[in-house]
Amino acid sequence: MANLLNAKQTTLRERVVVSGVGVHSGKPVEMILHPADANTGITFLRTNREKGTELEIKGTYQSVIDTRLCTIIGHPEKGMIATIEHLMAALVGYGVDNVLVEVDADEVPVMDGSSRAYIDAIDQVGLKDLSAPRRYIRVLKPVRVQNGDSVGELLPHDGTRFDVTIDFDCETIGVQTFNEEMTPAVFKRDVSLARTFGFMSDVERLWAAGYALGSSLENSVVIGDDQKIVNPDGLRYEDEFVRHKTLDAVGDLALAGAQLLAHFRSYKGGHKLNFNMLEALFADDSNWEWVEASITKRNAARVDVSHANSSIQAAMGPETN
Repeated sequence: MANLLNAKQTTLRERVVVSGVGVHSGKPVEMILHPADANTGITFLRTNREKGTELEIKGTYQSVIDTRLCTIIGHPEKGMIATIEHLMAALVGYGVDNVLVEVDADEVPVMDGSSRAYIDAIDQVGLKDLSAPRRYIRVLKPVRVQNGDSVGELLPHDGTRFDVTIDFDCETIGVQTFNEEMTPAVFKRDVSLARTFGFMSDVERLWAAGYALGSSLENSVVIGDDQKIVNPDGLRYEDEFVRHKTLDAVGDLALAGAQLLAHFRSYKGGHKLNFNMLEALFADDSNWEWVEASITKRNAARVDVSHANSSIQAAMGPETN
């Protein structure tokens, strides 16, 4: 199992604070990442200091309530947290199994539009191993979803691979593909710096509708009406666009509740397609099984099948296409 770099579950060594603005509200956001116990997964805590209320939201696909502009979890009336995909990508892509994410607003801070600020926060405090073995969700047979010309597949694979293709009718983007085995090192080096992107005409339309009020050249790659990049510093990667779509996919699929052992392929995908992939995967228990890592006497990681076809609900608890 090539990407089992750590057979034990992890959490943060201590809490760390990340502050920024919400990409849609433009308002200040403070987020605190707290260490968490084994088998608790990624949980969000929406706090409202003015009202003195708290709402706990599991970081799983069952909590998703909208995928139109970003991935939003929670409850329309009780409380929600938007734009979680970049943070989820950083946590799962970098090997964090358990964490409590405390947020004092309806959005995660957008930072620079990538996952790097979250990676830096994790590096600041470091990770620690927990006593429980790491758990994975292994895909057993092909699962396919098609939404118009957007297509996604999850295929059985001895590892975690992302194969993402985008196709834009824009000379600056065009057709781009990212296809790599996803390890913490690959995620940090090749994916985490890729920023969200959009077209100036779309940004202006969103501003007029009261969205993307925190969006700027400091946290987005913007393409002008002349199909040229507006940002003075240009791109961080030559194919930054597809790498950001890959980042989004890593974050959205992290809502499975554990790292997937699968080969994920998508063409012209987005948040909706990624969410639909998880719905399709868990719609049939024969599509998947739980596995967990074990440590041999030589401290080599291996994977054992456990709780095959168990209920994911029992196990985990209650960008535009």
